[in-house]
Amino acid sequence: MRYSRQRHRLIVWVFLALFVTPAAICQAEEANPSKATERQKPRGYARIATLGPRPISVGADTEPQRIVAKVIAHWRGRFAQVLPDKPDLIVVPEACDRPGGLSLEKRLAYYRVRKDQVRDFFSQVAKENRCYVVYSAAREMPDGTWRNSSVLIDRQGKVMGAYNKNHVVIEETTKAGILCGREAPVFECDFGRVVCAICFDLNFDELRLKYAKAKPDLIVFSSMYHGGLMQSYWAYSCRSHFVGAIAGLPCEIRNPLGEVVASNTNYFDFVVADVNLDCRLAHLDYNWSRLRALNAKYGPRVKIKDPGFLGSVLISSEDETITVDEMIAEFKIELLDDYMARALAHRHTPSNME
Repeated sequence: MRYSRQRHRLIVWVFLALFVTPAAICQAEEANPSKATERQKPRGYARIATLGPRPISVGADTEPQRIVAKVIAHWRGRFAQVLPDKPDLIVVPEACDRPGGLSLEKRLAYYRVRKDQVRDFFSQVAKENRCYVVYSAAREMPDGTWRNSSVLIDRQGKVMGAYNKNHVVIEETTKAGILCGREAPVFECDFGRVVCAICFDLNFDELRLKYAKAKPDLIVFSSMYHGGLMQSYWAYSCRSHFVGAIAGLPCEIRNPLGEVVASNTNYFDFVVADVNLDCRLAHLDYNWSRLRALNAKYGPRVKIKDPGFLGSVLISSEDETITVDEMIAEFKIELLDDYMARALAHRHTPSNME
């Protein structure tokens, strides 16, 4: 009798192992996908990596293809610092593959051997890691002229397009043949709308006003110069998050209030951070009671950030199903741009002027 029970149990366990267990595992994974796959980021969030290493240096007589290999090895090592965090976007500094130590003549010779080799490596990284990557570099055009560009590569490793630096430093043209770009494209990424600026661009309202009108979710700034207060000014005036990748200087991510929400340190030349792009700026005038009602209903599912002294707050939805625009519409909150437009219309009404 005892032998029969043991044999029965063995038969049952074999049956479960062969037939029931795989189905049970599949059902458990479907019910709790986080056990089977990596946990998804909350809606509205993008994970951004920005890197700011100094350029590599090479000997003046280094053979161009050897320089290409050194540059690719350099960026392979830098990317390895941020790829474990699985970023949605990686941003690098201006002229990221331009080494120090070369005369202009030898730099151009290197570029003509380099062609698209470094860009293609960046594309490979984007495809293998399912992320967007910015490749900022000098590019030769078919007519022999040059552009200082930020090329945006998508998650499949394909080039989405390029932004050509609109405001080049004078010597970039007179000495290196780099022409000013004409366009200011907006790139539609799966996490939001992205625009680019490069270095000297940050000094000119002409480009900033185009972006203020376009209302992007993120400004990507690849540079050799930091820009100081201009970074915060661009973020606030364009109502956009701002990410800067600056060679050898602080790499920072700012929210639309112009506040630094993430930065590298003196020990590390990179930072990775999650930012919530589902956000809007509202002025406090006429919105006090509406903001209180919004907070009372949604509690921790909404964030209302007051930087002080500015008179504006940043409203961000932390809800998985309700967007910030839906929250704003529900409580009839007047956005900052709408309030300023209304105030400007009031000022220009003839009966309201002296």
